[in-house]
This record gives sequence, C-alpha cells and structure tokens, in this order.
Amino acid sequence: MTTLIYLAIGLAAGIFGGALGLGGGSIMVPLLAIVFGFTQHQAQGTALAAMLPPVFILGVMRYYQEGNVNVAMAIYLGIGLMVGALIGAHYVQGLPETQLKKIFGIVLILIGIKMAFLR
Repeated sequence: MTTLIYLAIGLAAGIFGGALGLGGGSIMVPLLAIVFGFTQHQAQGTALAAMLPPVFILGVMRYYQEGNVNVAMAIYLGIGLMVGALIGAHYVQGLPETQLKKIFGIVLILIGIKMAFLR
C-alpha cells in the first residue's frame, strides 16, 4: 500500500510539474512531511532526488515540440540551478527543522500571493 501512495504522490507532482512547472517543492515536500512524517530536511532531500533530470524529460520534450522551450536559457538556468542547489543544500543542513519549515512555508505563501494577486 505504501508503494501505491508513493506512486500517487509522484503522479500528482508529475501532473502539476508538467502542467504548471511545479511539483517537487510545492507538492512532494509538504506531502512527504505531512503524510509520511519526514523531517523537512528528509522531505526536501527526497524530493530533490526524485526530480533528477530523467524524471522530467518527457514533459520537457512535449513543451519543446510546441516551441515552448528556450534551450539556451534552459542550459544556463540548469547550470545555475546545479550550483545553487549544491550551495542551498549545504547551508540548510545546519538549520533547525522548525526554522526550515517556516522559511519553506513563507516562501510558498509569498510566491502564491505574487502569482495570484500582483503583477
């Protein structure tokens, strides 16, 4: 049964990732923390592991087919993302879980407000 729940969470994150460009941070991390009781660090690390490049290749291919991928920009963004993920992952290891959860939640709220209500 647990395997089916993992697959369902991955499917939901994949659907939201393919449709809206989000998934790991906004879907998998909260579900792993709430449903499975992962620490914030474990949830973030597991979500990052699940999002390794092969996971999104089919979604990227579909967007590319429609001319909706700026390849040059994606390459530079990817390089920055790799370096930034390493730096970010390094620094959050020392944060207490409660502080990391608060930061995570506040960032999601601020992004949501910006996307929904502001230009």
